[in-house]
Amino acid sequence: MRIDAASDSSLLVTLGEEMSRATTAAVLRLFRVLQARGDGRIRNLHPGYVSLLVDFDPRMTGQEEMIALVSSLVGAEFVGADAEAGTVEIPVCYGGEFGPDLNDVASHAGLTAEEVVRLHAGATYHVCFLGFTGGFAYLSGMSPELSMPRLATPRHRVEAGSVGIAGGQTGIYPAVTPGGWRLIGRTPLRMFDAKAAQPTLVLPGDRVRFVAIAREEYEWVAVRA
Repeated sequence: MRIDAASDSSLLVTLGEEMSRATTAAVLRLFRVLQARGDGRIRNLHPGYVSLLVDFDPRMTGQEEMIALVSSLVGAEFVGADAEAGTVEIPVCYGGEFGPDLNDVASHAGLTAEEVVRLHAGATYHVCFLGFTGGFAYLSGMSPELSMPRLATPRHRVEAGSVGIAGGQTGIYPAVTPGGWRLIGRTPLRMFDAKAAQPTLVLPGDRVRFVAIAREEYEWVAVRA
């Protein structure tokens, strides 16, 4: 564990050198422990795969005091943390125009498209952090068999709700943006709404399950989303 000053009002807490399930779990545990404290000195918490950025109010505290606090909580157990983490089911219509890279992923993995869908929808994922754009959730827990490099040339336009794969991670584009992830499907759910009290459908620490649906169900849910 290493704690560095990221600015005069933030600390970067690094809990591992490489992305792993254990390191990500440690980051999320510290995130939830600090979040649960409701400490007025802490303004924001930004989890990553191996680190947690802690923004604090320099008018209320200093770096040494915050380093002491964070150090005392690293490795602390948050009783009920797993129980409080929500599980969000996200319907996905795989392949076709919604998943133009599904067959490429299947070919790369030496699988059929149906097997890719089964593996992708059969896992339980954890939201490690939100980044890139509002509401974009980086999800860990994907089968290593589906690991796939990004596109050599990113698309200029990726539709909102598109489900992609990049390396050993998967994620959902919450808005229309450029993007270089391999697209395997699309969800009709709205992942981000800036006007809502809770703008994002998922939060760091949440669990996610994908549910494969047919085009007809996609259209039905999209109308009501």
